Amino acid sequence: MNFKGHTFISAVIVAAGKSTRMNMDINKQYLEIGGMPVLAHALNVFEKCMEIDEIILVVNSEEISYCKNNIIDKYGFKKIAKVVPGGDERQFSVYNGLKQVNGKCEIVLIHDGARPFITEDIILEGIEKTKEFGAACIAVPMKDTVKVVGNGDVIESSPDRNKLWAVQTPQIFRYELIMKAYEKACKDGYTGTDDTVLVERLGYNVHVVLGNYYNIKITTKEDLVIAEAIAEAIQAK
Repeated sequence: MNFKGHTFISAVIVAAGKSTRMNMDINKQYLEIGGMPVLAHALNVFEKCMEIDEIILVVNSEEISYCKNNIIDKYGFKKIAKVVPGGDERQFSVYNGLKQVNGKCEIVLIHDGARPFITEDIILEGIEKTKEFGAACIAVPMKDTVKVVGNGDVIESSPDRNKLWAVQTPQIFRYELIMKAYEKACKDGYTGTDDTVLVERLGYNVHVVLGNYYNIKITTKEDLVIAEAIAEAIQAK
C-alpha cells in the first residue's frame, strides 16, 4: 500500500497513566522538567520530525480538556489529529489510539508520553528498520547483572547479560501487522507487557534499534531528579 510514493506514518503517544507510584496531585506527564511538561517534551520531537504525518494523543478521559489547554494549545502543536480517551490499562489505551489513525496509515509508532528524551535520529532509524522488516523497537543493552529470583527470594539463575536488552519506546510497526496483533490479543484475552510481545505471539520477528540511556521513562519521584539532570545536559550541548 503506497499513496503517491509517500509512506503515511502515524504516531500514537500514550499519556493516560494515573501516576499512582508518584503519589502526587498531578499526573507525571504534566510535571515540568527543564521548564516544560514531560509530555510536551515528547510531543515536540514527533512534531518536528518530518517523517511523522500525524499524532494521535491518548490521555486520561478526565484530562482531555486540561491537556488541550495546557499542552496542545499552549505549545502550538499542529500534528495532533485527535485526542482520544485511554483505557484502564496501557494496552487498551494503545488500542484506542491505533483505531483512530488516518486510513492512509502504513507505519505507526507507539510511544510513551512519559519518555521525554527520545531523539529524532532514533525515530528515523526505527522507521527505516520497520520499512525493511515490519517491526522494530528501541532498546539499550543492560548494564546491570540480572537475576531470576524464585520462592523464598532465592536466586534461581543468572541470564547472560550480553543477551539482555532493556526495551524502550517508540515501538514501530507496519500498521496492518500491529492491528492484527492487537485484535488477536483482544480475542484471546491476553495482556502483554509491551506492544512487541503481541507481535511476537503471531510468530513475527521484532528487530532492535539501539537507543540511548537518556530515553528514560518517568515513573517515580527519583526519575524526576534524573530527568532534570538529563534536561540540563541536553540544554548545555
